[in-house]
Amino acid sequence: MAATTSGAGGIMQLGVREIRAGLAAKEFSACEVAAAALDAIAARDGEVHAYLQVTEDAARAAAERVDAAVARGALDELGPLAGVPVAFKDNMNQQGTRTTCASRMLEGYVSPYTATCVQRAIDAGGIPLGKLNMDEFAFGSSTETSAFGPTRNPWDLSRVPGGSSGGSAAAVAAGMACVTLGSDTGGSIRQPASFCGVVGVKPSYGVVSRYGVVAFGSSLDQVGPFARSVEDAAWALAAICGHDARDCTSQPVGADFLAAARAGAQGAEGLRVGVVRSFMEAAGLSAEVRRKVEEAASRLEDAGARIVEVELPHAKAAISAYYVLGPCEAFSNLARFDSVRYGLADPGHKDLSGQYEASRAAGFGIEAKRRILLGSYLLSSGVYDAYYYPAQQVRTLITRDYVQAFEECDVILSPASPRTAFSFGEIEDPAQMYLSDIFTVPINIAGNGGMSVPCGLGDESGLPVGVQIVAPQFKDENLFRAAAALEACYGPAPVAPAFADGKAGE
Repeated sequence: MAATTSGAGGIMQLGVREIRAGLAAKEFSACEVAAAALDAIAARDGEVHAYLQVTEDAARAAAERVDAAVARGALDELGPLAGVPVAFKDNMNQQGTRTTCASRMLEGYVSPYTATCVQRAIDAGGIPLGKLNMDEFAFGSSTETSAFGPTRNPWDLSRVPGGSSGGSAAAVAAGMACVTLGSDTGGSIRQPASFCGVVGVKPSYGVVSRYGVVAFGSSLDQVGPFARSVEDAAWALAAICGHDARDCTSQPVGADFLAAARAGAQGAEGLRVGVVRSFMEAAGLSAEVRRKVEEAASRLEDAGARIVEVELPHAKAAISAYYVLGPCEAFSNLARFDSVRYGLADPGHKDLSGQYEASRAAGFGIEAKRRILLGSYLLSSGVYDAYYYPAQQVRTLITRDYVQAFEECDVILSPASPRTAFSFGEIEDPAQMYLSDIFTVPINIAGNGGMSVPCGLGDESGLPVGVQIVAPQFKDENLFRAAAALEACYGPAPVAPAFADGKAGE
């Protein structure tokens, strides 16, 4: 990822390793990195709208701490993200910042504490730049449902960046952060990573603590990083992963993601890569995406991997199961916004019942209300047994399918999204929007890890295409090995052309 360090454009194209090396060699200071990042946001975000809040004071204070460590020869005592500009999806609490989940319901809420994943990124030396736009409460696949306006795709400002972590993907693609964190409930890291041409990692469920992350679906959500290279994503995941006593679902992690990425960069010899034929023949999969996945399989084979066909016989039921399980968990999680404890309170009502109804009507957007209504119905008496219980049975079957498939392979290769980024307003039917996640939803149901890796531009649209790599539960190092082998063929993700070298905003 060669780049000059002259100006914001040059510094903001550096990766984690280059930033650490530059700080160690005193080629630039962390304060200069912070200034370059803040300058890039000021110049570019007016067009992209990735940020909902910029935390300039926190960024400069963190940079000063890094420079103080460098001055006393203690750079290595800082974590893997020392001096690296980072930013966080706005469903992650950071003390003293607004955590709105892109909703009017939380417009005035200021976090009294910090999420574990955010704290670990800062403790690892990261320079916190701010909070990033998203679909309201993570309900969406395009970042169009944000109450504060959509984020635009840096590769084509007339198109969506994907969702719900669209701001996180766009900030990296536009060179306004080196690493960002997003959350993924059904594809909300991998799909926007594909649309914006960056690396996006959804680790196995339990690898990263969810403490302090506003929940969508508690049994489905997982936090993960966006970056422009597989190695940068490995540095970031290493910084935030591991057991957290405040999250009983989190697990100790012994994997060395960075070592796996470096091994993969040398080739894929002996790696067994599974391909699901039914995915490649799925209705709605565009021809250019299919060709890119086939090309990626061929590149891995040339790098020494063995391609094998595997079956996931119940994957076709994943979307149906997900849109039972997800809304049910969302309905439960959103019940806490009652206008009394916190959240929007619409005043002037004669009783709490009237205030509750009016506040929720005013505070939630259309998609949030749709999920609440659907979840309420699915959990109601007489309906629960007909839908929720069978969805849990399907979840078990899908999980077993992956276990059986991984007896034949080390990773599975598939599309991340059925198509490249679509235009704003192009998909108005919610059911069609939900189908954006047909390839990503199954692994959230099963709890596996997955990653979207850029593999160039579509030959018809000229827009980024990402392929998805899936690994067995808690073998996320397999993701990094396979992804690095692909990256060795395609190269790390560039900053979107319109925003490279400080072009935007000039």
